[in-house]
Order: sequence, then C-alpha cells, then structure tokens
Amino acid sequence: MKKYGLAVQILIGLALGILVGALFFGNPSVEQYLQPIGDIFIRLIKMIVVPIVVASLVIGVASVGDMKQLGKIGGKTILYFEIVTTIAIVVGLLASNIFQPGVGVDMSHLAKTDIHSYVETAETATHHSFVDTFVNIVPKNIFDALTKGDMLAVIFFSVLFGLGVAAIGERGKPVLAFFEGVAETMFWVTNQIMKFAPFGVFALIGVTVSKFGLSSLVPLGKLVLLVYGTMFLFIVLVMGGIAKMVGTSIFAIIRILKDEILLAYSTASSETVLPKIIEKMEKFGCPKAITSFVVPTGYSFNLDGSTLYQALAAIFIAQMYGVHLSIGSQITLMLVLMVTSKGIAGVPGVSFVVLLATLGSVGIPLEGLAFIAGIDRILDMARTVVNVVGNALAAVVISKWEGKYDSAKGKVYLQSYQTNSRKAA
Repeated sequence: MKKYGLAVQILIGLALGILVGALFFGNPSVEQYLQPIGDIFIRLIKMIVVPIVVASLVIGVASVGDMKQLGKIGGKTILYFEIVTTIAIVVGLLASNIFQPGVGVDMSHLAKTDIHSYVETAETATHHSFVDTFVNIVPKNIFDALTKGDMLAVIFFSVLFGLGVAAIGERGKPVLAFFEGVAETMFWVTNQIMKFAPFGVFALIGVTVSKFGLSSLVPLGKLVLLVYGTMFLFIVLVMGGIAKMVGTSIFAIIRILKDEILLAYSTASSETVLPKIIEKMEKFGCPKAITSFVVPTGYSFNLDGSTLYQALAAIFIAQMYGVHLSIGSQITLMLVLMVTSKGIAGVPGVSFVVLLATLGSVGIPLEGLAFIAGIDRILDMARTVVNVVGNALAAVVISKWEGKYDSAKGKVYLQSYQTNSRKAA
C-alpha cells in the first residue's frame, strides 16, 4: 500500500467497505467487528484536534500581538461566514423549489428511523438562546472546555493567552517556543495517524452500508441526487466565483486538499481533517495567525454544506406532506436558519438538531425527519465535503482581504504538490 498515495488508499478502503457492507447487509457481526476500528480512528483524530488548535492559535495570535488587528480579522471572518452561509440557504431553497424532490414521494414505501435521540438533543439545545451561545464562548474552566472539546471556548482562551504571550515580550519567548514545539510534534503525530485512515474509512463505511443497505437510497433517490448535485454546483459556481474574486482558484484548493476531501467524505466528519487543513493552508500562503483562527472558528460558524442541506431538507419534507410554503414563510425559514445554524453549532447530529429546532416555526411536520434519517449518513458525507472546502477557502479569502496572502509561497507549494502527486502516481 505504501507505493500508493493516501487518496488512492482511502478510495480502496471506501470501495472495500461498500463491498463488505453490501455483501453482509443486515448482519450484526459487521458492526460488531468493524465499529471498534472506526471508533479508534475517530478517537485518534479527536485526541489531536484540541492540542493543534491551541498551539496554532497561541503561535498565530502572539505573532500578531495587536488586539485591534485581531479584532479586525475576527470581524471580517464572522461577516464573511454569515454572507456565505446565507447564500447557501438561498441556494438550498431555490434548488428545492425548482426541482421539487418531495413531490410525489409515497410515504407508505418509506422506512421510518428512530430520531428520539435527536429530539432530546434539540430540546436541550433550543433552551439556549443565540445570546447564550455567545455567553458560553467564555469558559468557566478552561480545563473543562479542553476536556469536552468545546471549540469556541478553547478558541477564546487561546486567543487571550496568545495576546498575553505577546504582551510580556521577552519573558513570553520560552512559552512561545514551547507551543511551537507542541505544534510541530502534533503535526508529526497527525501524519502518523493518517496512515490508519484507510482502515478507519473501510470500517465506518462498511458498518453504514451493512445497516442501511444500498437499497435504502432508491425511494429517496431524487433527494440524494439533488443534494449531491446542488453541493457540487455550490462548490463550482459559488465558491469558485468567490475564489476567482480574490484571485485564486477553487480547483487549486481542491487539488491540494484531495486527500482530506476524500477522508472527510468517507468518514462524514470535518474534524478528521482539521489539523491537515490548517497545515496545508499555511503552506498555500495563508499566515498562521489567520489560518489558525479562521479554520477552527469556521467549524462552528461556516457550515456551508450543512445550512444548504437544512434549507433543502426542510422544503423536501414540506413537499412530501403537501404543505405549501409561501414566499413569506420561506423567508421566515431562511431567517430562522440563519440564527439556529449558528446558535447550536457543534452539538451531535447538528443538521438534524437544527432542522428539529426550525421546522415547527413554519408549520412543517417534525415527524418527516424520521423518513430521511436512514439516509442521513449518505447526505452527511456530501455536506461535510462542502464544509471542508468552504473553511479552506475562507482562510484564503480573509488572508487576501487583510493583504497578507503570500501568493508566491502559494504558487510554489501548488507546483511542488503537483510534482509530488505526479511522482506518487
């Protein structure tokens, strides 16, 4: 396997996982034997994410050393995230209105999936207002936030700590050297863990296919095709347009992230590739200070694929039940999604939880989610790819906006990456 690149290894793992899952569909032994392998891989990734984010942020913020400058970067980042996620919601609404995937679906032929756990999470999450989300960014106890992986609280503390390191000047240099050592060490650990990725992908996709089967896609095939088609067009047209506006190419970003995109797609988890995105976008010419802030923050505020899917799924369920939504109702849905998609970001099954918290506001039956829960993993794989590409692009956009993008470094890295890829092939 060593002679093949990571992308090829992941593709082989993906294909074998689908094959095993299809051959042993309905056999509980598949989950019994493969799930632990998948769980170990996800745990390995979760283990390294927080140390890398903390170390990268402290180094990046300390290199800026100016609260005013950092505030400007933060303001531009949040503004950009809000604009792009709103565009994603509008695209989802337009696609579902034009192609009407829910019209003519016979619910009597659809299997219902238990969504009780999502309902409980939604009830807990919706007790917190949008204001509460911002209050909770400030951790009561940083060690508790680190243990729970509460990313926004970790980012908040790391930014303040980095500013403190910069403020104390010479005395802060040993601290900065320590975090530089931590970052380098953790990136080495990340590269070792990635060698296990094909096995993790094989196990996770094998379990998914064995539980739901490929036949579960047929009744909802129109929805699956529309979600994948819309996600593809969103990347090419919307993200491609944004990339062109700032003087880069979305295809260049996809090219250097092909391994990470495949891994994120296979595992349906953006978290699995966060460390490598930070590392690669720095090599692509984005300053550490911007990359280490924008990418982790984007995991809570810039879920383009998730918001697009939420808008599309909401209209799909309405069409399936024959509920007509006026333009006014759809605008209300868009405004509610703009808030809820940020307000409860980071909770398990976030897209389902957001939908549960949103559908009732425009009179769409919540039980409709039970019909699409069975194929959610397949849809989640697509929206994860959009989230990953969107956050990588955001690092370039903010770097360009700040006038700190190193285009020469980016060109050299892209050329070297293409050369190495050809050699590997």
